[in-house]
Amino acid sequence: MAEGIRKVKTSDLELKDRLVSIQRVTKVTKGGRTFSFSAIVVVGNEDGIVGHGLGKASEVTTAIAKGIEDAKKNLIKVPVINGTIPHQQEAKFGGAKVFIKPASEGTGVKAGGAMRAVLESVGVKNVLAKSKGSSNPHNLVKATFAALLQIRDPYSVAEHRGINMERVFNG
Repeated sequence: MAEGIRKVKTSDLELKDRLVSIQRVTKVTKGGRTFSFSAIVVVGNEDGIVGHGLGKASEVTTAIAKGIEDAKKNLIKVPVINGTIPHQQEAKFGGAKVFIKPASEGTGVKAGGAMRAVLESVGVKNVLAKSKGSSNPHNLVKATFAALLQIRDPYSVAEHRGINMERVFNG
């Protein structure tokens, strides 16, 4: 498996879902317009595991249910230390650029829209986040996931460098 990908099994997880965006989409056919719905959903256990999915159907509830099922197939593990992320990180997907930065206790989740849903589902309680460029919720969610996948905890850094934990922090 490629480095950075941290897949998670769905069994024995208590996942909560958050609806990021729902849109009515139209398909023009010979017989007229056909309306359907597209839903972006984020699921997470608020303890470091999160996933996102897209569901499309002719009814809103069916689209959301399909999105939840898709999100359960795309779960990742994110290191959360003391309610925040270990270090700042930037990422880009399409036209959306995101920047997330750890924050001290009591700051809260300072993020907008799609990023807030992802960060709260991960279980991050204190973080500063900024999105630049496109505000397309699809790309914002994917850019946020790209940033979260690049985050490494101190234990994996120490293991990768072949040194003990004290040297990671003290140089």
